[in-house]
Amino acid sequence: MQMTNQQQQQYDRGITTFSPDGRLFQVEYAKEAVKKGATALGLVYDDGVVLAATRTNSRLKVRNPEKVFKVDDHVGVVNSGLVADGRKLVDESRDEAQRYLATYDENIPASVLAKFVADRCQHFTQYGGVRPYGISTITGGIKDGEPRVYQTDPSGTLNQWNAVAIGKGGNETTEYLEDNWEEGLSEEEAIEMALKALKEGEEEIETENVEIATVDLEEQYQRIEPEELEDRDLGVE
Repeated sequence: MQMTNQQQQQYDRGITTFSPDGRLFQVEYAKEAVKKGATALGLVYDDGVVLAATRTNSRLKVRNPEKVFKVDDHVGVVNSGLVADGRKLVDESRDEAQRYLATYDENIPASVLAKFVADRCQHFTQYGGVRPYGISTITGGIKDGEPRVYQTDPSGTLNQWNAVAIGKGGNETTEYLEDNWEEGLSEEEAIEMALKALKEGEEEIETENVEIATVDLEEQYQRIEPEELEDRDLGVE
């Protein structure tokens, strides 16, 4: 069914109203906001996961907004889309991780945390007076010795991946990961792959424009500074 602009505008006004062809336009617009965000990725390697994202640096800005976040020692989140929405979801994720620990006396699995994020996003697609989160997240962590990566989008969809990318360079970055990711990667190989994959998505990036962290079986959550990336001589300028 082909709709006129006037008909589409009618369905734009209510987030809970489906169009005749089964679309929720506000959710679709939220997904478009993600496509304009920083390129971000998560990938599994032999003993952990890598979370990484691009960022823009300005010499006038005292501090750039974070894209890669520590939720707990064993789990982290990277996001793309509206920065404020991402910060809000990270704060809620940290609270949920602490509630889970207090209730069950064990660390929250990455799968449970990712489902919590997905449920929060879905919740904001079915009530009037709110708008969807304009954010997509990648959650990576370790549970029972197994590294896992999960991705959510503004509709509340949740998927598990070996490697996945989101944001404005997400398609090109994902294509690179599809062609090059393999089981049994070392940490160094995974970090190098993450950097090269981000460069596929945004050709102009340098190591100083990248945020990256690993969640490892032994070292747990570790943030890697740009200077350390340069010291590793990973072939990305």
